[in-house]
Amino acid sequence: MVGGSKRLRRLLNQRLHEEPSKTQTHVMRKKMKTGLVIINCIILAIGNCGGPLITRLYFRNGGKRIWFSSFLQTAGCPIILFPLLFSFRLRRKEATTTPFFLIKPPLFLASIVIGLLTGVDNYLYAYGLAYLPVSTSSLVISSQLAFTAFFAFFMVKQKFTPFIINAVVLLTLGAGILALHTDGDKLAKETHKEYIVGFLMTLAAAILYAFVLPLVELTYKKARKRISYTLVLEMQMVLCFVATCFCLVGMLADGDFKELAREARDFKLGRSTYYYVVVVFTAIIWQGFFLGSIGMIFCASSLVSGILICALLPLTEVLAVFFFREKFQAEKGLSLFLSLWGFVSYFYGQIKSENKTETQDQEAQLSQLPGIDSVA
Repeated sequence: MVGGSKRLRRLLNQRLHEEPSKTQTHVMRKKMKTGLVIINCIILAIGNCGGPLITRLYFRNGGKRIWFSSFLQTAGCPIILFPLLFSFRLRRKEATTTPFFLIKPPLFLASIVIGLLTGVDNYLYAYGLAYLPVSTSSLVISSQLAFTAFFAFFMVKQKFTPFIINAVVLLTLGAGILALHTDGDKLAKETHKEYIVGFLMTLAAAILYAFVLPLVELTYKKARKRISYTLVLEMQMVLCFVATCFCLVGMLADGDFKELAREARDFKLGRSTYYYVVVVFTAIIWQGFFLGSIGMIFCASSLVSGILICALLPLTEVLAVFFFREKFQAEKGLSLFLSLWGFVSYFYGQIKSENKTETQDQEAQLSQLPGIDSVA
């Protein structure tokens, strides 16, 4: 038995030495995917935490233009041209006749539809955040995870392992527990009607974006060509541009352009320069959120993207307490603990699943080696 096991290992090592290039390519691809996951997690964290805070900073210091705030959420899309240009130059070295854009009409049309939905979602979210503190807004947005799981199950046939179910339950509970004692977070000079409308608008935004995430994943799966990260960036560019144009039309209809100069002069932080700094950084930070969320769908799934978004909400709560002096009740501490527990639970399950898959792959390789039957 021991001799047979040693012989199996020798045969496997021999096969690996016979095909070194294939093994090296596999290792290289795995490292690249891991690096891509880390990068997308970082930019998603920056956008998911910083986006609501800087948008609230705009409203807190005299900003009142909801359509303009919606516009800023995707107006930073020209940033995507830089990685696209870099990708184009790499592809140009491999082939002389290389198109700058890889996206084809079906994916282009799908991106337009998703972009319009994103534009509507931007407006709903900005409207809600205009009348809700960051902590309460994060509470409502946290319900997005449950809706994402629901839509992912029916749209992309998402499989649920015990670890995923545990993570969804913990993260939903961790966010839902923030509902306790939120009355004390009500903004000053805010009517009850404004609070209710802001709450409903934010809830609608959560439901809509929970639908958008699996819709993006479904678009990837239905595409008739291999989805590369470059193609993901191109789709992101199109949908953000469409969402920006949608909000731009809203700005024109609502007369925002006539009010922006006055807002800049009256901005409470001081000189109008600070107003434009907030505007520019709002566009840049929010683009990180969209790039990270769409990128995680490419690297994993829409549910993983939803889990990361929800897991980062308690951190947004903590930052809101630090920057805006919002109250930090014991419920928020418990919410942070449950969310971190759910986050760790999910990734522990993923690590176990990957280890199991690698073991099965090794067994499959062994079974294909010559002489296995004789050893057995």
